[in-house]
Amino acid sequence: MDARKLVKNPFARNLGGLSLAVGTRLWMRTLAYRAALYDPTVDPPHPEFRGPAIFLFWHEYIPFMFYLRSHNNVSLLVSQHGDAEWLAQASRHMGFGTVRGSSTRGGVAALKQMFAASRLHNLAITPDGPRGPRRRLAPGCIFLASRLGMPLVPVGLGYDRPWRVNTWDRFAIPRPGSRARAISAPFVHVPPNLCRDGIELYRGKVEKLLLDLTYEAEDWARTGRYVTNESPLRREHSSRRQQLESTFKLRISGDDHEPSRRQVA
Repeated sequence: MDARKLVKNPFARNLGGLSLAVGTRLWMRTLAYRAALYDPTVDPPHPEFRGPAIFLFWHEYIPFMFYLRSHNNVSLLVSQHGDAEWLAQASRHMGFGTVRGSSTRGGVAALKQMFAASRLHNLAITPDGPRGPRRRLAPGCIFLASRLGMPLVPVGLGYDRPWRVNTWDRFAIPRPGSRARAISAPFVHVPPNLCRDGIELYRGKVEKLLLDLTYEAEDWARTGRYVTNESPLRREHSSRRQQLESTFKLRISGDDHEPSRRQVA
């Protein structure tokens, strides 16, 4: 069957997505995960998490968060390109919502969906996807954070000497049983209604922060050295009570954010 017809076939899409989800679970569960969180309450399963928030990590590390933070009221931004169909289906099987679109295809429609989703969901964005350049943060996430009033959470991820695919993002495939490390920043609040220059200013600052966190996580995974405040990182879900409380607060108040104690300087 032609590849395009295969992608459009509903049964094939669902089967491909299910296979991708199962394969991800089996492969990623073998890794040894640890994390260093500057503020543990930015993690959705934490009892004191106060979302919703926008989580940022590079495209090459999608399976990392895909495996660890399913069923946490997170919607993923997924490209409208045909080759993303299986990822969209896999996201559903893994317990994520999806928003279809990108900065180049379906941007307006995706933005409207994200506005709606953000009332009840956290958002996860790979800010260099879906086509790159690699590790270059696109301004859309800054505009979105400014417009929605949602804090950003940059997350640096790394594996110990992963295999790399010859793609634009040098997609990382971890070796079975190897070390996997995550380092997250505290909430980063972006001022509301930023102009174009303001968006570019914050874009550069957040990009540097995400790069620094990623380099640190990759070095930590490679060396296995001790890191201050490190702790085991497990596959956890938000409790049903957390989900209901978050939904109720957002519907009543329309705003569940507190002033940030730390801005990007």
